[in-house]
Amino acid sequence: MAIFPHARRPVGGPRPARRVTASGRAIRALETRESQALAEVASLTPAAALARFGTARSGLTAAEAASRLAQHGHNEVYVRSRDGWGWALLRALGNPLVLLLVLLAAVALATGDVRAAVVIGAMVVLGVILRFLQESRATAAAARLRAMIRVTTTVVRDARDVQVPLRDVVPGDVVRLAAGAMVPADLRLIEAKDLYVNQSPLTGESLPSEKSEEGDARGGVVAHERRSLCFLGTSVQSGSALGVVIATGRETAFGKVVTSVAGPEPPTAFDVGVDRFTWVMIRLLLVMVPLVFVINGVTKHDWREAFFFALAVAVGLTPEMLPAIISVSLSRGAMAMSRHKVIVKHLDAMQNFGAMDVLCTDKTGTLTMDRVVLERHCDVDGMESERVLAHAYLIAEFQTGLRNVLDEAILAHRGQHPDMAPDEWRKVDEIPFDFTRRVMSVVVEGRDGGRRLVAKGAPEAMLARCTHVERGGVAVPIAPDGEAVARAQYDALSNDGFRVLAVAARDVDVRAEYTRDDEQGLTLIGYTGFLDPPKESAAPAIAALQASGVTVKILTGDNALVSRTVCANVGLATGDILTGPDIEAMDDVQLGRALQRSQLCARLAPLQKERIIGVLKGAGHTVGFLGDGINDAPALRAADVGISVDDAVDIAKESADIILLEKSLLVLHEGVREGRRTFSNILKYVRMGASSNFGNMLSVLGASALLPFVPMAPIQILTNNLLYDFSQVTIPSDNVDPEEVARPTPWAIDRITRFILLVGPISSLFDYITYAVMWFVFGARTPAHAALFQTGWFVESLMSQTLIIHVIRTNRLPFVRSRASQPLLLTTLLVMAIGAWLPYSPFAAALGFVPLPPRFWGILALILLAYLSVAWGIKRALHARGVV
Repeated sequence: MAIFPHARRPVGGPRPARRVTASGRAIRALETRESQALAEVASLTPAAALARFGTARSGLTAAEAASRLAQHGHNEVYVRSRDGWGWALLRALGNPLVLLLVLLAAVALATGDVRAAVVIGAMVVLGVILRFLQESRATAAAARLRAMIRVTTTVVRDARDVQVPLRDVVPGDVVRLAAGAMVPADLRLIEAKDLYVNQSPLTGESLPSEKSEEGDARGGVVAHERRSLCFLGTSVQSGSALGVVIATGRETAFGKVVTSVAGPEPPTAFDVGVDRFTWVMIRLLLVMVPLVFVINGVTKHDWREAFFFALAVAVGLTPEMLPAIISVSLSRGAMAMSRHKVIVKHLDAMQNFGAMDVLCTDKTGTLTMDRVVLERHCDVDGMESERVLAHAYLIAEFQTGLRNVLDEAILAHRGQHPDMAPDEWRKVDEIPFDFTRRVMSVVVEGRDGGRRLVAKGAPEAMLARCTHVERGGVAVPIAPDGEAVARAQYDALSNDGFRVLAVAARDVDVRAEYTRDDEQGLTLIGYTGFLDPPKESAAPAIAALQASGVTVKILTGDNALVSRTVCANVGLATGDILTGPDIEAMDDVQLGRALQRSQLCARLAPLQKERIIGVLKGAGHTVGFLGDGINDAPALRAADVGISVDDAVDIAKESADIILLEKSLLVLHEGVREGRRTFSNILKYVRMGASSNFGNMLSVLGASALLPFVPMAPIQILTNNLLYDFSQVTIPSDNVDPEEVARPTPWAIDRITRFILLVGPISSLFDYITYAVMWFVFGARTPAHAALFQTGWFVESLMSQTLIIHVIRTNRLPFVRSRASQPLLLTTLLVMAIGAWLPYSPFAAALGFVPLPPRFWGILALILLAYLSVAWGIKRALHARGVV
């Protein structure tokens, strides 16, 4: 009984999740197949639709309903729950760097080096606890998807109306709809009267859509635009209807949206960047550490000592604090963003937020106020007319039934015209709206006893009923070209994106009843134009985002004309406008080229938004998506950073990474800047740690080949590494130069690799200078003087590594034009002080240190000053040339 007969499985059963792929062929094929199936059903007559689903106007029997429930399952939609704390802990432990350290600790313990195992274990525990705590705090407030529907609905069973739980609705059920009701499943209408449906949860369109039972066989129309179909998740604005259920649960359009977000999340740009950097470092370790082991074993003839030295080097060269630094940086950024009314659900989204160079967003509620406003009330010549407003008001005031949003927009002008006073008029009769006429009228009587029929409706229907137009308050016959003139004004309003209604009237005689035949010989007074107006903050926010290097693209289910007008009003150039049918006919290569020329995609189905996100990501963009409806969930999930709002539907909030407490692009812009500040601090650690580690590798290789002893004892390497890591813990608190947040900063592994290869050897140069000083100046040339040599290099290595962050952290003159945060300055001074104290401390003997000659400190100061100066000069020159 479902639209798609191949999908015969229980609704609650497992279903493979659709993932965004580079090609998008699966999504496109699915869109095409489902669009064709829905088009076929929409085109059927009501009788044929009932026959297609094996039912009748009298509904199913109770026995048949039970049978279909067993076959198709309950009318429910589920999503995967978020993982608990156990998975969060496993993710923290599963980082490749953490696993590498655990392996090294196990090797150290197995070979009897307990001190090394303890130090490595402390590093692992510190990093894992920091990451686990930060991620747990960030996800504790995450919105959980609640049961979407817990209501009953009216169905026809055994030829009578009964209330059944929504979960028990089955394909073939005949459902009765009334004003205010939620559509309980996907329906093909078989009866409809004055039916308007609010489809904004699916489409984002703020205006209600007209629906009717007539077959809709139009070509080039997306599913939600078909007048004979209604969908789960929408609601009845006004009118009544009878519809046959064509799909339930996961087979509904809404169900397919939920299914598409139920599988594992695709990797984001941040995930890919971290993984690529991690494996760059691991590959360097796999090459360099064995070389250190072999060279030391061959030259020192002590393979056991060479093994422990290589083990310590592996630990020292591993950027094991990367996961912790990332987590702390992201957590601090998330706290800062919360002060800008931005709540971060998933920490990794912080960097993606800052790296985002394309923001895709719906227009309703983001660019617009998400409420319909009467913007124009003009005569047939386009001049503003209070008489048009007055007559429109009379209809809205006196009509019966549930007022729609257009009526409310008119009534908001209450008191702005003398004729609007209700006590000046008395309602006599009403001719209700229907889809055949597309007109509704009221007959009112004034205080003088005169009666007037006032009508409103679709302009093309109204023009056919008018013989006069009003100009200057006088009704004049429509000239031969008069209808074309009147239609031109209607066309102009429509092209500007207005939802247009025509208003007409004529005097009528006194009688007991009025009929549709009286809606002839009318005088066209003018037009009312409705629009969801743009927010005042939208234009400056878009300008700010574009100035910050973020391209804004509008993806909406609304029609192209309305969307184009809104974009023009907020200063967003649309380029070529793409529509859902256009996109359905394109392959991914064609779509990618089209997206380069277009900032507006309209009339989109949910999976088309997801596909657009995938194509943009495939082109190398870091993509954000802002949405709040059911239709937005797949795109939110597919984007590098999904952004929703606090009052969004549950499934949108569940799919999002970031929640805005205020639906404003200005709030979003502040969040983008904070994301960039956060990622800038992460990059500081990455560049500093990676380049320093690479330089140390080169230093260790040379020393291993040239010296008759190891340049630093294993316990000294581990102590150096522990102190150095401590000095970097405060990097997340560091200040960021304004130019660092001016443009998107993606993970650029190529640039980071060049930085490692070009800046890292500078530290090696000064390490070799330190070697020479210890060898030639202080005579540390033999194994008997190894402790003096090792102590000197330990101090120089620790201090140079600790100080170099102040050069790497900025492109300005360090300490003068750009100062680090107070916590970073304090940890720098503290670690340097500890390094200077250790050779004279009670721990010196246990660590293999000896006191350094007084002359060493003066020479060390010169070495450090020269190192910082040379490193800053080379880094500045490379940056100016765009190399790093």
